[in-house]
Amino acid sequence: MRLFIAINFNEDVIDDLVRMQAELKRCRVAGNFTKPENLHLTLAFIGEYGNPDDILEVMETVPFHPVPLKFDGLQYFRDMYFAGIGHAPELESYVRRLRRALSGNGIPFDRKKFSPHVTLIRKAFFRGGVPENIHVRETVATAVSLMRSERGKRGMVYTEIGGIDGDGKH
Repeated sequence: MRLFIAINFNEDVIDDLVRMQAELKRCRVAGNFTKPENLHLTLAFIGEYGNPDDILEVMETVPFHPVPLKFDGLQYFRDMYFAGIGHAPELESYVRRLRRALSGNGIPFDRKKFSPHVTLIRKAFFRGGVPENIHVRETVATAVSLMRSERGKRGMVYTEIGGIDGDGKH
């Protein structure tokens, strides 16, 4: 089963991110837009792994406390648009500890440098201009979730398997 560890957002933040996508569409940017229910912040991409309970056990050993997140605008890399997240030392520290715990327990994950962002569009291409100054409200991440990714009839379907809240409970 294909797994990843992520922060999911509240409805207000999702609404802001969807508005950002709508503004991109208005500016005639085309591509594969992330469905609202799939907008998230990936902390560790694990990929194919057979036992999610192993991962949840490791997650329980890494204390998580609520983390403030501030979006710093629309960004573009290769063929993707994303909402960047500004410098968040508490989040970066948590991700380092989480990844160290995964590694120490033999759980494989993508070792790319952590660059906090929310993917809005994949395989993007331009037909017109690009919007500027689209605001996404600040938020506080209060939980971390283990997610399963499956291909459905209408694209990817992400399902929460379990998680840890800001008090370390699941």
